[in-house]
Amino acid sequence: MQAEIERLFDIAPSVYTDEDFLLFERLKSALNEGRVRAAEPCPKTRTGWRVNAWVKKGILLGFRMGAVVDMSVDSVRQPFFDKSTFPVKRFGERRDVRIVPAASSIRDGCYIGRASSVCRPCSST
Repeated sequence: MQAEIERLFDIAPSVYTDEDFLLFERLKSALNEGRVRAAEPCPKTRTGWRVNAWVKKGILLGFRMGAVVDMSVDSVRQPFFDKSTFPVKRFGERRDVRIVPAASSIRDGCYIGRASSVCRPCSST
């Protein structure tokens, strides 16, 4: 997936194909599941974190590919427009996550996990 994302990011076609959107959905799925991360803990770096540049490219690619759409729940009281490729993530109160109207949102494509399960040290490579 990494090579495909980097290639698509670099060529920036004027029109994206169904195959391109499927590639992006695969990346988003991997992000949602925590199998792929934009940055991960790495004690070998000065900051303690390592950025996965290809994942960052994939996220930026999603913004490029998306069209601005109306995502409003109530378009009069709280209009909301954003990229179609990053809708608000759907989950219930069982996830133990607090969302405040007009103050925060969690997008599809992010992993939400308990503190004890989200940090994995990077490999030595």
